[in-house]
Amino acid sequence: MSQSQFHGPRVGIGFDYHPFSDSGILVLGGLEIPGFSALHGFSDGDVLSHALMDAILGAAGEVDRGTLYPDTDETYKETPSIELARQVVRMVRERGFCIVNIDAVLVCTRPRISTWRPRIRTSLARAVGIDTTCVNLKGKSGMKRDRQEDGVEATAVALLAQGS
Repeated sequence: MSQSQFHGPRVGIGFDYHPFSDSGILVLGGLEIPGFSALHGFSDGDVLSHALMDAILGAAGEVDRGTLYPDTDETYKETPSIELARQVVRMVRERGFCIVNIDAVLVCTRPRISTWRPRIRTSLARAVGIDTTCVNLKGKSGMKRDRQEDGVEATAVALLAQGS
């Protein structure tokens, strides 16, 4: 059976990492987290939105986020990552997919994700157009991993199905 004939559920995974910068406000899943430095990266450095986009694109069998929105194209530099995620969602919906659920993990020593989890889940659910109960988010400290002292790592999984 070819890929185009398969109409069952499809899973995609996304990953991203950015170090902290010296200025700006941290953005995770489209939510500004005051009191923490931004992540260094193109646009707002929102690792969670970046991982989410790659998970959704992967499940749909599409190219990755960096191919769609290259950091060499200044058009996207001022566009919030959560808005690019909304564009990705529209694109996969136009191709006949619906997003069933999202599961994500943030690995960092700061901020404590448990404090922000409900608001980040709500932000992601709104961006993707699904119920908050279909968005899961876990935070891990990664205490034995030196890299996490300097930034935030995100992994996301998306389940898509054919139809609306």
